[in-house]
Amino acid sequence: MSGARGATVWLTGLPSAGKTTIATALAERLRGEGRRVEVLDGDEIRTFLSAGLGFSRTDRDTNVQRIGFVSELLASHGVITLVPVIAPYADSREAVRKRHMAEGTPYLEVHVATPVEVCSQRDVKGLYAKQATGELTGLTGVDDPYEEPADPDLRLETHGRDVAESAGTLHTLLKERGLL
Repeated sequence: MSGARGATVWLTGLPSAGKTTIATALAERLRGEGRRVEVLDGDEIRTFLSAGLGFSRTDRDTNVQRIGFVSELLASHGVITLVPVIAPYADSREAVRKRHMAEGTPYLEVHVATPVEVCSQRDVKGLYAKQATGELTGLTGVDDPYEEPADPDLRLETHGRDVAESAGTLHTLLKERGLL
């Protein structure tokens, strides 16, 4: 779609909250509508763009800023860029938002607000189980900080709703904001 407007949609939340699952479902829907869309998955970014970074606050901030730069670049070229990344610190997320604002690129922050108990039950990667047995420390939202967004563009509560409904709610937000 030549001339289509891009945007970054940052999905933040705890591990196993459903960020990537929702982003993938929305990406499929948008591609079906002929939109250019990319998903910048946090795990893939850690492998390819941020290899070597750890999980200290400084490294987490660096990772978020790198992802923010790439997402803004893609969005500024008409791509809807879905970013399912924990990004636990509010000031890091705000820095990404400000970069987008400075460049005139639309940015939406979506808090995938899934309670830690539900995330622990989902435990897609086995992180909560490893933390419970002492094999892992520094798990975001358990023994490492997670700063919930104070005023996200959308707070998406995933427990009690299916993936299609969550992706549909996000699709509606994009329409309401004039991004589709």
